[in-house]
Amino acid sequence: MSDAGLDTAPRDLGHEEVTAVATEWLDALGRFLGTGDPAAAEDAFLADSWWRDLLALSLDLRTFHGIETISTQVAELLAGAEVSGLAPAPGRTPKLSFPTEETAWIELIFDFETPVARCRGVGRLVPDEGAPGGWKAWNVLTTMHELKGHEMVRGARRPIAEPRGGRREGENWAAARARQEEFAEAEPEVLVVGSGQGGLSVAASLELLGVPTLVIEKNERVGDNWRNRYRSLVLHDPVWADHLAYLPFPDSWPVYTPKDKLGDWLEHYAAAMELNVWTGCELADSAYDDGAGRWQVDVVRADGSKRTVRPAHVILATGALGEPRMPELPGADDFRGELMHSSGYRGGERWRGRRAVVVGACNSGHDIAQDLQREGAEVTLVQRSSTYVMSQANGIPVLFGGLYSEDGPDLEEADLLNASFPFPLVVEFAKAQTAAIAELDRDLLAALERVGFKTDMGDDGGGLMSRALRRGGGYYIDVGCSRLIAEGKIAVAQGVGIDGLTAAGVRFADGRVLEADLVVMATGFSNMRDTARRLFGDELGDRVKPVWDLDQEGEINTLWRDSGHPGFWFMGGPLVMARIYARYLALQIKAREIGLTGPGSAAATEEAG
Repeated sequence: MSDAGLDTAPRDLGHEEVTAVATEWLDALGRFLGTGDPAAAEDAFLADSWWRDLLALSLDLRTFHGIETISTQVAELLAGAEVSGLAPAPGRTPKLSFPTEETAWIELIFDFETPVARCRGVGRLVPDEGAPGGWKAWNVLTTMHELKGHEMVRGARRPIAEPRGGRREGENWAAARARQEEFAEAEPEVLVVGSGQGGLSVAASLELLGVPTLVIEKNERVGDNWRNRYRSLVLHDPVWADHLAYLPFPDSWPVYTPKDKLGDWLEHYAAAMELNVWTGCELADSAYDDGAGRWQVDVVRADGSKRTVRPAHVILATGALGEPRMPELPGADDFRGELMHSSGYRGGERWRGRRAVVVGACNSGHDIAQDLQREGAEVTLVQRSSTYVMSQANGIPVLFGGLYSEDGPDLEEADLLNASFPFPLVVEFAKAQTAAIAELDRDLLAALERVGFKTDMGDDGGGLMSRALRRGGGYYIDVGCSRLIAEGKIAVAQGVGIDGLTAAGVRFADGRVLEADLVVMATGFSNMRDTARRLFGDELGDRVKPVWDLDQEGEINTLWRDSGHPGFWFMGGPLVMARIYARYLALQIKAREIGLTGPGSAAATEEAG
């Protein structure tokens, strides 16, 4: 058995053998898809198998674990799905894949249809003596690729010369775009609040599906949410994972993107994708009419004028994290220095030769401490509990493997393969990755421990992925700050919390006082639900569900799916997640716009209840 608990595939299978196994297994899968018969499920799936469905059968994001669940719950979905046309995906050859040194499986991509959609799936097969063909699936993904009759306007369906919404006789492209962007003669069907990577990605998907969408942004320019952050910020994820949907970065783009460069790209993206964006806006008031199924939202524009829009859907895309979490510190009014949350930090140039305390030892805290030290400040980093740390140089290649790399598969295939792993499996596989990264980083981790900085292996040994999926934080990808800590260039106050502030600085719970001119609270953010409550009121705040962490099935709570309030959605996540899941959120909205619900969809469940 491999480290994943699987019987691993022989590593010397030839192409013809791999193809024969994949073909025979597809026949077995077809029998289950066509009948929903539990016996057919047992022929095709391991007892401890996983099935993830992204809209294809359920019109929701669902994960099913174990043969009993697949034989019952997936079978119920199949009863109304009428699956047909199961076949290998054109141009996607089944292959023997080696995810770790101990594990191998056969990986294949297949297509199928339902009466309303064209769908695509992934299967991972391992040997099993109980299978008629000797192989069973350990992991399967089914996804909605496109809605029939409502395909995206791209590729062969691209417009001839006019904007997607068309133009009037005698009107040129620029005039037509200006008219459409103003929504002077029609209402947007969707209002997106926030023009970061999440808001723009979902707006692009909606527009390509023919859903008129308006994006409003409080900042002066698209991209300011990145430009306005601290001066030295550079993304920690590599370029191959961070492309925006439908418009990848140029080949000359750096591996790690500076924040101002990303801000400029977001602005370019909005223009190139013909997105309707109003900048410098504030939400004044909002109300939802349950009977009409529409919102009334008052928007104050940059020139001070007020415009009321009446969309059917609102998407909150202000970031997967909510309001800045700023603890109330006794003595804050007496403190003679400057106190701020990390979200308000812009750079360390003012603090050269002065004393700074950064409270919080995850990504933001480390980055700010490093920036301050670089600018010549005397910095102390306060760490109350342990932090998962991995180096960028060692950790990123292990986590991303060959999936997102210069030589990896094309982006569409990489995203499909990425999405095929249910999040609980991502965490499980991350345990071996975390151990491998820790071995590569052993000298760095040991150096941190020697100066009193406490590290850990993440939740249940799952490292970065366990923390990211369950908490949205609690880790640091080292881009240089850890070495500064190990060398004593940044001091550490570990294991003790802050009791309050004095006029001169920080008072710790053990009575120590540390003089400071600047205190930065890198204490994180509240749930995105709190932002929804602040912007749209308590009635909505009470109805929507908490955002993030994994639900009982293993999907992320509320994000990219039904929120608990009709016509209200949450969009967020890092660039790779924004790209992948924007499309699925847009497809859910389009499905509801055309009156489509499914037997396992959130809408159908609510109606039945």
